[in-house]
Amino acid sequence: MNTTSVRQATDRVLWFRDITMSDLPVVGGKNASLGEMIGTLSQAGVRVPEGYATTADAFREFLRHGDFDRRIEDAIAALDVEDVTALAATASSIREWVRSQPFPEELERDIRSAHQELVASEDDPASVTWAVRSSATAEDLPDASFAGQQETYLHIAGVENILDAVRKVYASLYTDRAIVYRAQHGYGAESVAISAGVERMVRSDIGSSGVMFTVDTESGFDDVVVVTSTYGLGEMVVQGAVNPDEFCIYKPALRAGRPAIVKREVGAKAVAMRFTATTRSGTSTEVVPVGASERARFSIDDHEAEELARMGLVIEAHYGRPMDIEWAKDGVDGTLYIVQARPVTTVGLRDPSRVETYRLTEPGEVLVSGHAVGAKIGAGPARVMRSLADMHLFADGEVLVAERTDPDWEPIMRRAAAIVTDEGGRTCHAAIVARELGIPAVVGTADATSRLDDEGSVTVSCAGGDEGRVYRGALAFEVEETVVDDLPELPVEIMMNVAIPDQAFSLARLPNAGVGLARLEFIISSMVGIHPRALAEADRLPDALRSEVLARTAAYPSPRDYFVRRVAEGVSAIAAAFAPKPVIVRLSDFKTNEYAGLLGGELYEPHEENPMLGWRGASRYVTAGFAECFAMECEALKHVRDDMGLTNLRIMVPFVRTTHEATAVLDALASHGLRRGENGLEVMMMCEIPSNALLADAFLDLFDGFSIGSNDLTQLTLGVDRDSELVAGSFDERDPAVLALLDLAISACNRRGKYVGICGQGPSDHADFAAWLLEHGIRSMSLNPDAVVSTWTRLAGPAPHSRSGTAGAPTSGTA
Repeated sequence: MNTTSVRQATDRVLWFRDITMSDLPVVGGKNASLGEMIGTLSQAGVRVPEGYATTADAFREFLRHGDFDRRIEDAIAALDVEDVTALAATASSIREWVRSQPFPEELERDIRSAHQELVASEDDPASVTWAVRSSATAEDLPDASFAGQQETYLHIAGVENILDAVRKVYASLYTDRAIVYRAQHGYGAESVAISAGVERMVRSDIGSSGVMFTVDTESGFDDVVVVTSTYGLGEMVVQGAVNPDEFCIYKPALRAGRPAIVKREVGAKAVAMRFTATTRSGTSTEVVPVGASERARFSIDDHEAEELARMGLVIEAHYGRPMDIEWAKDGVDGTLYIVQARPVTTVGLRDPSRVETYRLTEPGEVLVSGHAVGAKIGAGPARVMRSLADMHLFADGEVLVAERTDPDWEPIMRRAAAIVTDEGGRTCHAAIVARELGIPAVVGTADATSRLDDEGSVTVSCAGGDEGRVYRGALAFEVEETVVDDLPELPVEIMMNVAIPDQAFSLARLPNAGVGLARLEFIISSMVGIHPRALAEADRLPDALRSEVLARTAAYPSPRDYFVRRVAEGVSAIAAAFAPKPVIVRLSDFKTNEYAGLLGGELYEPHEENPMLGWRGASRYVTAGFAECFAMECEALKHVRDDMGLTNLRIMVPFVRTTHEATAVLDALASHGLRRGENGLEVMMMCEIPSNALLADAFLDLFDGFSIGSNDLTQLTLGVDRDSELVAGSFDERDPAVLALLDLAISACNRRGKYVGICGQGPSDHADFAAWLLEHGIRSMSLNPDAVVSTWTRLAGPAPHSRSGTAGAPTSGTA
């Protein structure tokens, strides 16, 4: 350490290298953190630009100079912060007082001296500009976040402009939102001071920038780092003016030096904030369109995303808690820098022993959709706000709809039942504040302000994964609260069917023994959307189709690589969320009519009268026309297991009609590097055809166990088309013929010490069926997530507390 926590009263300016976190009362949370990282983390690879900071005592001296500190205190003490009109007028007056106030002679001298020394340390001083950042003495505390409350000024040239920017930083302590925030958190006008930090400007205006969290803020899952990125200045990400790129990086793989990205999403990045000319009066910015080719690509590459995440790990380990970190890439030298780090204040508000599950109980018309923030449902009258001048019109419990928000909107955001914006990603201002307030938000909808204008009541649902939806009207919903610690032991393992990777981090908080069924076709449908053969043979597609395929896959090295990486992302997200518990991934089981629905699918799929009994499952994998597609599936799974180290991943083969097919599939898997038994690989089989149960021992000679697909097994045993309403009354998993086959399969697995589970709704729908399965030795039941808690408690104890309601009832909004 280069300093002590004791500072002289005459200290007006300190170098970052001489500052530690013990100096938070002296230079505020932001500057203390920058100094701490420069002094203690630079050797571990964390790069922070050098600079200096004015102190809190310097600020207080500035206020006393001219004797108007008491004048400010009196103005704030007389203010009703709920009166938004009076608030705006008072805050504006105070800021003007501060901006007009001259510096005390000694403070101005010290700033000029420090700046002269900083400029002299640069190799090319004439080309360097500076960032002047605010840092309040009560910000970035574990129990309060003043993030965004004060201002930052960028690309400042010359000491005269630096002095002016410092005055503006001081004035920003008195913005509307800062005054309200302090009042609502019990900070008196005299209890918070501000420091201005001056550091070399990272030229992200011609590079890229963004925010990263060392925890998934939506779910609280702490084994990932989430990195967002866009072109140009990071202000566009914070403001929510762009939908940024997003990378999700798995910490254990990163620490092990393995490929670690479990999710990539290309953001729209429609605009970028760039600097215009710098003059004696300061620097201006402009928002410019981003070209189509740049929008289609990632604004940083995989290596840079992982490098940022590694710096995030170092910072998190040093501070011992999840961190919210701003970063910037210099467009001149290509170097990545950390420009801010503060504690994440929202995840810790959750009680990990309690899980709330929100669920709509009636259908509705979707008006707009976007990125979901949180996992709640809220509702109320939609209020489209186009200007802060109309803040007085906003009523408690309304749904705030805006193009975007910034800290000036916070006085009304905290009164909203939900928030909806046209622009922004998961790290934009609206998202950050919504998490802190515990209300649902849907950001980045593109057109909510036009679609929801005069709409009346709407329901905002963030309970369906990463996609948030806004529905017409006040829909009924329920909230189920589970105290996880109170669930009793069961004689069977309860696993989950996970269809959507976006939900995996949240679902992993439910009590479970792992994932008993992850359907690869769901991942392909939701994350790829293109027939795999069209991707493998993109150069041979018709011109129009080829152009569309190339446009959709432009962010990846090739169309084939797009399929492999996207499938690997979906699978690895689920495997990482539940590690080290087992995750059983079923190989793709599209029917021909379903494959035909993917882009380009009509070129490759034959017409079948009964696709349910046709070219699906194992028979497809060993057909020459599908061989390359199967190779792509295998490559994705091998990457997850062998390269990323997620060996909790198990493979399951569906719809295996004969042992001959079984052997052929296992040989194909082995030829692609997925040999049963190597690197701990277990290969399961769906037991869903009567032949599987009748010849259970023969199939178990080849596989490590069965997962019973009761839907197909019932259909094929009773000759009932499960999709036909005409014979639906004959479909029953409890029919004696079905039970006889189940008994054969379960007893064979138990006799041979192999895994046996069931995936499907049968145990959830029929208590007597669940009891029969338990009695006959089923090892696991894999259920849809919404049935896990109710089935668990029905099998072993009282039901969890549940409540239901509609918009306006206690269960909506902040319930």
